[in-house]
Amino acid sequence: MSQSQFNSSIVIIDDDVAVQEVTRAYLERDGYTVFVAGTGADGLAMAQRVHAGLIVLDLMLPDTSGEQVARDIRARSDVPLLMLTAKASEEERLNGLALGADDYLTKPFSPREFVARVRAILRRTQATDLPLVDQLSFHGGALQIDTTAREVRVDGALVNLTRNEYRLLVTLAQYPGRVYSRFELINRVQGYDYEGYERTIDAHVKNLRKKIEVDSRRPRFVQTVFGSGYRFARSKSD
Repeated sequence: MSQSQFNSSIVIIDDDVAVQEVTRAYLERDGYTVFVAGTGADGLAMAQRVHAGLIVLDLMLPDTSGEQVARDIRARSDVPLLMLTAKASEEERLNGLALGADDYLTKPFSPREFVARVRAILRRTQATDLPLVDQLSFHGGALQIDTTAREVRVDGALVNLTRNEYRLLVTLAQYPGRVYSRFELINRVQGYDYEGYERTIDAHVKNLRKKIEVDSRRPRFVQTVFGSGYRFARSKSD
């Protein structure tokens, strides 16, 4: 897909003027349309107003935490999210990814690497996937996946999944009974940049189960294979 086909509107939510200036300059040089906000509230409003193709989010904002902004974004949208922050510990990175971030870059950062990561996110998230089939149905229609519309229904009700949750579900559901390691799933869901952060998959599975399982402690769809990873339960039906 050429860059001209991308949604090239990017919202930067960061109160550091120097970061605003350098990220805007490098992104605009690369052909993106950039909007800047210094608070979480302004950033959320702007992202919705301009229909952002990507949000770059600092986790330390003057009015609220970046983590709360990420939750608000994920409650209303599946827009790609790049966290750009001084919070650099492994636990903080894992928490950020578990909140639904598509990538996580720590400060200080290389502007060239920053732009490369933006390109990679947009290439990955705006590409058109070719599903194996248009419809997947399980347990007599209790779970239905429309891979053309990218919709998931449980007992007839539409379920709002994040992009990563949807990719995880479809990856597993296309081959019921096949066991996937966390390493395989993190690469399929978020890409090779996340090698070493395979435990992020556990958080995605936990969130997915809350949305599609009647009892997440006794899942009928996404099952844990202890010592190996995860699989989608057999018993697929038309």
